[in-house]
Amino acid sequence: MNIRIGNGYDIHRLVPERPLILGGVKIDHELGLLGHSDADVLTHAIMDAMLGALSLGDIGHYFPPSDPQWKDADSLKLLAQVDQLIQDKGWKIGNIDSVIVAERPKLKPHIPAMRDRLSAILNLQFNQIGIKATTNEKLDAIGREEGIAAYAVVLLVDQNKSFEGGGGGESPF
Repeated sequence: MNIRIGNGYDIHRLVPERPLILGGVKIDHELGLLGHSDADVLTHAIMDAMLGALSLGDIGHYFPPSDPQWKDADSLKLLAQVDQLIQDKGWKIGNIDSVIVAERPKLKPHIPAMRDRLSAILNLQFNQIGIKATTNEKLDAIGREEGIAAYAVVLLVDQNKSFEGGGGGESPF
């Protein structure tokens, strides 16, 4: 098989005195996400999707919260390591589609910067990374502004095989 799809999910609690970092972008907000690393739910969901596509477990296996070296870690640096693992296994990202679920702050103005940061780390074109933001319409813990969640789907393409069915064997990416 020359393509693989993985999905990822992450959620973290909002707390005072922590930075709010999403997609590698620090966003001005009175609350931030609590976690062992920088708690960047978007980047974590993307990493889990990448790992899941190749049945390689999840980020907790590679960067366990019990290990002090990952305390306050920059999730973009962890993402680069996961990307290198994927490449070492002969795969590359075809595209990423993701959703951030948060009541506040409004994220639309920050999405281009998130896409820029992620595309730079992953060496992807801007149009290979989709990020959407939505609310939970005041329902559940996210709706009560107790946390932020993110979902991601990643398509991986085998670097050693051409894409079949794409006309002339060329990759659609």
